Amino acid sequence: MEKKSGSGSGGGQVVDGSNIMKLVGNEEVFSNFVEHKFEELDRDRDGHLSLNELHPAVADIGLALGLPAQGSSPDSDHIYSEVLNEFTHGKQQKVSKTEFKEVLSDILLGMAAGLKRDPIVILRIDGEDLLEFIDGPTFESEMMATYSEIKSADGTLRDCLIKALEKLTVEQGMPPSSDSWVVSNIVEPALQSCTGHDLDKTVSQETFLAEFKKVAEFVAHRLQEQPVIVAHSENDFDGSDIKRLLSNKFELDKTLYAAIETVPRDRNGKLSKEYLRLALEAVGPTAGLPPLGAIEQMDKVVQDAFNMVNADDGKLLKEDEFKKLLTEILGSIMLQLEGNPISVHSNSVVHEPLNASSTLLQPTPEL
Repeated sequence: MEKKSGSGSGGGQVVDGSNIMKLVGNEEVFSNFVEHKFEELDRDRDGHLSLNELHPAVADIGLALGLPAQGSSPDSDHIYSEVLNEFTHGKQQKVSKTEFKEVLSDILLGMAAGLKRDPIVILRIDGEDLLEFIDGPTFESEMMATYSEIKSADGTLRDCLIKALEKLTVEQGMPPSSDSWVVSNIVEPALQSCTGHDLDKTVSQETFLAEFKKVAEFVAHRLQEQPVIVAHSENDFDGSDIKRLLSNKFELDKTLYAAIETVPRDRNGKLSKEYLRLALEAVGPTAGLPPLGAIEQMDKVVQDAFNMVNADDGKLLKEDEFKKLLTEILGSIMLQLEGNPISVHSNSVVHEPLNASSTLLQPTPEL
């Protein structure tokens, strides 16, 4: 992957797009890379890639994007179809080497930009961190607090154990227990190891603590036998990217100009306030903002900023007025985030071995 992270007993690999940028940014290296990959795909050696010859490239790009295999779901299949259309422009039956290089460059740069904004840490969860937590000084107090939070009048031992496992984090050494593979291969066998108590009876705090420790130790030893690879990402929205943008007049003017170009105008060249959301979406990547609709807490912050300027009144504005209002919205979002930063964490199990990931997007050995 790309950079080493020092967190956790096994550390982690940080995928932040820097290797992709380095590859695409070096014209000679990237040209050699494309040459090698094109020849690899061009089975009939006619100097063009047919739809069938493109399919392995599309599959590898999907794998690099973290999509499930083609045929797994209509949503992911739609994305695969869109990637293929990027190469063929929706109509061509053959793709030249030049077209292949241009589209591949665009896709890779888009991936790199996304990874730069939202780096992914690849963690190998092997039971060591979990054993360290179990044997550590805070285990009992943290699990007592967890029991107080999850217990209910008719809560069974099984319910309490499952909910407690769900509360454990990757930092404590537990892969996401919502994942079906983790449930089948880690959680269920651990629950079956509880032979001393009836899992379907209500449970006291003392019994819960004793049984949970046994279950957690079983999980840790299971992870030693079957380590789980987890893609972990965390984003902290604290307004710093907006502050940086607003403090750089040249960058701000350039960003606002590009955003304005995406907005329809009336015959007098005026812009409706109803398009402020469209313009903010265009500014988002530079301002460190997620797409609208992606994060509920962020959507509320944005809506508060829009309410402040009556963004939904449909009033027509001159270009300068529109830019000024968009700048005010950014400033409002920045102030809200500085006062109440928003942190978003996500974890997903990587079911394919790391060495079986996309081959298309790996530099060739001779490079």
